[in-house]
Amino acid sequence: MKVRGSKKKGGAVGGGGKGKGKNHRKLSINEDSFFSHKKRRKMDEDEDEDVDDGMMDSDNEDGHFGAGPVGEAEENEFDRETPGEKRQRMAKAYLEKVREMTKKENDEDEEDEEMEKEGLRDSLVSKFLQQEQLEESGRVRRLIASRVQKAEPADQFRLLVKHRQSVTAVALSDDDVRGFSASKDGTILHWDVSSGKGEQYHWPSEEALRSHGAKDPQGRATKHSRQVLALAISSDGRYLASGGLDRHVHLWDTRTQEHIQAFPGHRGPVSCITFRQGSSELFSGSFDRTIKVWNAEDRAYINTLFGHQSEVLAIDCLRKERVLTVARDRTMQLFKIPEETRTIFRASAYSLECCCFISNDEYLTGSDDGSIELWTPRRRKPMYVVKNAHPFLNINNNSYQVEDGRVANGYIENGERNPDNHKSSSAYSWVGSVAMCGGSDLFASGAGNGCVRLWTIGSETKDIQPLHDLPLVGFVNSLAFAKSGQFLVAGVGQEPRLGRWGRQQEARNGVAIQTLKLS
Repeated sequence: MKVRGSKKKGGAVGGGGKGKGKNHRKLSINEDSFFSHKKRRKMDEDEDEDVDDGMMDSDNEDGHFGAGPVGEAEENEFDRETPGEKRQRMAKAYLEKVREMTKKENDEDEEDEEMEKEGLRDSLVSKFLQQEQLEESGRVRRLIASRVQKAEPADQFRLLVKHRQSVTAVALSDDDVRGFSASKDGTILHWDVSSGKGEQYHWPSEEALRSHGAKDPQGRATKHSRQVLALAISSDGRYLASGGLDRHVHLWDTRTQEHIQAFPGHRGPVSCITFRQGSSELFSGSFDRTIKVWNAEDRAYINTLFGHQSEVLAIDCLRKERVLTVARDRTMQLFKIPEETRTIFRASAYSLECCCFISNDEYLTGSDDGSIELWTPRRRKPMYVVKNAHPFLNINNNSYQVEDGRVANGYIENGERNPDNHKSSSAYSWVGSVAMCGGSDLFASGAGNGCVRLWTIGSETKDIQPLHDLPLVGFVNSLAFAKSGQFLVAGVGQEPRLGRWGRQQEARNGVAIQTLKLS
């Protein structure tokens, strides 16, 4: 794997001359700033004031996001945090959240056993954190799939958020409270999961974009395209990243809904983007065949990863510094950043359209021949393949269903068209999105065949079995599970995410939500 060296940040170190004069006095250890116990900051006070003043000026001009004195002081405090202080603050907040959860579960204990209850609570917190770590590493899996009940007609997908054009990406915050969606018309919405009420992110002017780091448009374009193809939200919920046709990675502050940075560098549309879990490290994939690494906190470029021979279409990352990508060169590649190595997995004859991690050692892909593949690092070919995962058949035709209510699997290949049952284009059967319910055995896939399918992954058998079909008209361009596993959101459109080779006029552009009832 070729790796281009990262840009080193440097700055002048404040200080005087060599002090050769007679009046030069040696400083004691206590007076020397090097040995001072004051915590060092990444920015000096003047820089912080300039940034804050600029943000407040733009807020007042727009008349939308005035924070007020309290909000400004709070924001300044967080902006001056060092990375170590931020990690400590987030760890304390998370630990307090876990303690509250265990406290609610044990409120029935006697009051006179307070000391004993505190010890029990800490023990439960420790067990909870250990279980979570095992689930995230993939060594233990939550068995959710067998508990998912079949949805009644009244409980099926409902439209939560409307968009004017096809939705290309959806993302959920880690607390399952907020959602984000983007569409082909450049609209980015920030909405509440329970009510669907949202706010629109406003793109800055061309002049403001340039001041945030954007380069001038290339070719005949006179201004930056607003069409968004990908979204990602950081684990702490502070940063939202977007990528699209203008070849830039854009960074937004979710607290103020303001654009704060534009990262140039890609030579083609930015087709996919993801944050590494638990960090501000950001990865973007592009039609220029490269993957670039950024740091949202420092707002800096870090590295470029090479390897694909065609357009990169999808990307995913867990907590480890490992990036999973698929491209139109019919390969999936696993980049191990610290080791500076990559592993190439080859598909048989079709382009891979989407991918996601199951765990650190298992991966899922969907392809444009309608197949879903399960991969492990031991083999360079799929361990298990589900053919014809999303056949586009006439719903009224009985051949669509089998006796248990599931779609027939593997009986009719997507390439073999029957005019009575199939549309003329196979694009409706392309698996355009897959999503895992984190740390579990449940995942979902979407296409343009009229339904989202739920699947279960066998822990021992390493196979894929269908669970339920959730009717949803339109191209399912993006899927996201709630971390709790209680609901699933889908970004739906009349057109596919990356093109216009199919169109469903009856589809409603927007974000649909499906509640999952667990037994």
